[in-house]
Amino acid sequence: MKYKTLVITLVVLIFLTGIAAAKPVITADRTYFDVNTGLYVLNGNVYIEVGKRVITASQAKVNPVTLEVWGAGGISVTQGDIYFTGDSVYVYGTKDRAKIDGGVNLSRTNLSISADSAEFNWRTKVANFSGNVNVVQDGNSWSADSVSYNVELNTFL
Repeated sequence: MKYKTLVITLVVLIFLTGIAAAKPVITADRTYFDVNTGLYVLNGNVYIEVGKRVITASQAKVNPVTLEVWGAGGISVTQGDIYFTGDSVYVYGTKDRAKIDGGVNLSRTNLSISADSAEFNWRTKVANFSGNVNVVQDGNSWSADSVSYNVELNTFL
């Protein structure tokens, strides 16, 4: 009987630990949960951390179930040395994708990419930039209408 109770307790603890690890950390100057939409509404110094991903913005809405984030106002999306900035972001949390619009910039060591918009896929590590794309890499600069860049391999596709 004690063995069975111990096993059940361990299974419940492992299950709860998995749930706790998936919960996002969400802070802002003003936060409330809209029961009608099921979204957190955040205003002022928004900070959202999901796993190793961090999103900052002036304002945002977050769906804690689907891990979708709609952010606006000086947003940044960071994971490791991947650092995007822009005017607005929509993060498809469960699909590991983000769409950033308005003065998008990606910066990392020896590379800077600016564009009107970008889509990033954390699974494939590919960022697709479009509209007025400007690239500065190792001191060389060039422009294009669109560019695809693999951040893991540090190569253009």
